[in-house]
Amino acid sequence: MSPSAQAPIRHDFNPYTENGGTILAIAGADFAVIAGDTRQSEGYNIQTRYAPKVFRLTDKAVLAVNGFAADGNMFVKKVKQRLEWYRHAHAKDMPLHAIARLIQTMLYAKRFFPYYVYNILGGIEEDGTGAVYSFDPVGSYEREACRAAGAAQSLVQPFLDNQIYFKNQQAAPGSPHPAHLPLNQVLALVTDSFTSATERHIEVGDGLEIYIVLAKGRNSNELESLKGVAEVTTASEAIATGERLFVLRRELKKD
Repeated sequence: MSPSAQAPIRHDFNPYTENGGTILAIAGADFAVIAGDTRQSEGYNIQTRYAPKVFRLTDKAVLAVNGFAADGNMFVKKVKQRLEWYRHAHAKDMPLHAIARLIQTMLYAKRFFPYYVYNILGGIEEDGTGAVYSFDPVGSYEREACRAAGAAQSLVQPFLDNQIYFKNQQAAPGSPHPAHLPLNQVLALVTDSFTSATERHIEVGDGLEIYIVLAKGRNSNELESLKGVAEVTTASEAIATGERLFVLRRELKKD
């Protein structure tokens, strides 16, 4: 090679970035809880202190997204559009399990240039049970009792495994672990998870939004007495469908 010859020039194209934050969801016997913090960052730079990661899809389905914020916002917009088309065509909301399959199809269709987003779908199934579906960026998904994703996943998921799945816990003789925890205990676990993650992770913080989906006929008295809770469903929707959706907002550490 002559001294004047230049080495090959490599052109890289990487439109993705990681915007921090954490999401989680827990399924109960007749409810589902989906939560996410509101901080959006890039590395150690905080871009905004209020960027919601949890979105209402229907009265009984809530989607949490985490990863590349631009991809997440676009994906949620497209999912809502598809659900609106379904509502106009069938005069009803799409069932939760069908929304999970729809999300899987939409993610897999973009597998060669994927949405860099980790999704967690939570809500109420047609049989009245709480359900959580977790997805990877190319569409693989499964139904679970709980799932966390995002910057603090390595901190939060082991805690949920211990408290929800009772891993590494020995049940007392004649007193097996419960299949589902009560709602007030689940809300306490969610708050503790984000509080501890905020103390230990720079990419988590500022605000916490917790969406609670209640099955038809589920008593909501324990929610209505909480400070900072608001109902998202209208009276007519609650009467027509039976499911009710609430959002609970909390402050997290801001440093």
